[in-house]
Amino acid sequence: MAIKIVLLLVFFAVFVCVGIICRKQSRDVNGFVLGGRTVGPWLTAFAYGTSYFSAVIFVGYAGQFGWSFGLASTWIGLGNAFIGSLLPWAILGRRTRIMTQHLNSRTMPDFFGQRYGSRGLKIAASAITFIFLIPYTASLFNGLSRLFRMAFNIDYAVCVIVMAVLTAVYVIVGGYMATAVNDFIQGIVMLVGIVAVIAAVLSQHGGFMQSVIEMSKVESGELQGGYVSFFGPKPFYLLVVVLLTSLGTWGLPQMVGKFYAIKNEESIKIGTMISTFFAIIVAGGCYFLGGFGRLFTTQEAVSAEGFDSIVPTMLSGLSDVLIGVVLILVLSASMSTLSSLVLTSSSTLTLDFLGSFKKSTEKRNMLIMRIFVAVFIIISAVIAIVQATSRVTFIAQLMGISWGALSGAFLAPFLYGLYWKKTSRAGVVASFVFGTLVMLIQLCISLGWIHVGGTFLPFIFTNSLYSGVFCMLASLVIVPVVSLLSQKTCPSNTDSMFACYDKTVQVPAKEVLSEN
Repeated sequence: MAIKIVLLLVFFAVFVCVGIICRKQSRDVNGFVLGGRTVGPWLTAFAYGTSYFSAVIFVGYAGQFGWSFGLASTWIGLGNAFIGSLLPWAILGRRTRIMTQHLNSRTMPDFFGQRYGSRGLKIAASAITFIFLIPYTASLFNGLSRLFRMAFNIDYAVCVIVMAVLTAVYVIVGGYMATAVNDFIQGIVMLVGIVAVIAAVLSQHGGFMQSVIEMSKVESGELQGGYVSFFGPKPFYLLVVVLLTSLGTWGLPQMVGKFYAIKNEESIKIGTMISTFFAIIVAGGCYFLGGFGRLFTTQEAVSAEGFDSIVPTMLSGLSDVLIGVVLILVLSASMSTLSSLVLTSSSTLTLDFLGSFKKSTEKRNMLIMRIFVAVFIIISAVIAIVQATSRVTFIAQLMGISWGALSGAFLAPFLYGLYWKKTSRAGVVASFVFGTLVMLIQLCISLGWIHVGGTFLPFIFTNSLYSGVFCMLASLVIVPVVSLLSQKTCPSNTDSMFACYDKTVQVPAKEVLSEN
């Protein structure tokens, strides 16, 4: 117990100190929200990765999908690494950095407003962000409850309150730069922790090969040894999960916002490699570990206690030191994502929503943003405690559709907005309406408020994973089709916006080669 407490105290002290040290770089809006656009590749890459992977993945998704797919769940982590990390950095990174500075936009809703010349789109995007980020933020706390009960036997509410207070302190004081530095520290903990935990957990069943042999004996329906097969017992469902958890990052404001703040193009190249490596180890490791869940618990136990009980059960046999490391690992994952979400929410509501109705001074905006950071954390903590104690179905379902709604609404308009001059306001509106409407219908169906007949629609609305992927893929078609039919709603100054990609610069040549 003493070891665990000391580790936590050191962990929390470092966070607060970083917030105090970084306070000088958060004295204006640009510094508070974007770190002055001077953040290097290592800090940005780790900030991206730690915002991506939270306790939801380590405790919830790793347990649930590891149980469903076995060792094939590792594909989800690899999809997160290459589709969710490598490709966004390569495709979105440079253009996002250049275009957002050219338009002087500091958030994703602000980008939509500037790029498409519409204050209405800016307000709508900020409202969608606010509505769907709050429940997503609350879900971060849920992965901590069982681990803290296992390690300390303390009440879940106490854990939520302590975590919320500490996150609020360093975000309010240090802004984006404090979150980036802390994310780097947390990322190191996650890299080391996940490797140590995998080795320790598998050693309980004789190591990797012996664990695989044991997994091959587990019944998996008609497919013999399905839980150690290449694509698992449910290949199509596995593909859906990979797409949702990987392609979804392309449209999440808190993820894309990392490209706004990076220092320069060279940093993007370096950051791409670092971010991909981080995702391979952390995401791949989490899902790989979850794939062995059936060796540690039974179907009856999972039915009674839920999928969130699988990973804590796997870890319960570890030494006190390793359990302390796991706690720090999961706290790191959760607090880094939490800080990113609340900073995104507060800046969006202050600058994009309220700022669209009433202009305010720099100093006042800073005060409002700091107040909203505290408000968002309080609301998220209350939702998390209420959901954990009363099991309110509505909250749990709303958390499940947040990712699909945000990415379904924003992914295509943002991507096409960076690359295609003919993207129109009408196309963006169609994507916003389609993404949010489909996911709200999904919520109503999941709660039993709507009953849909037929053949195709029920398949899409079987769960939020299917409907979320459907929204993202459909929006990639809806935006160009509607845009081509509504060219009158294209901004008149699109050419000048895209001119930022064509600036000519002079560089010194090391050697001159003749035509021969």
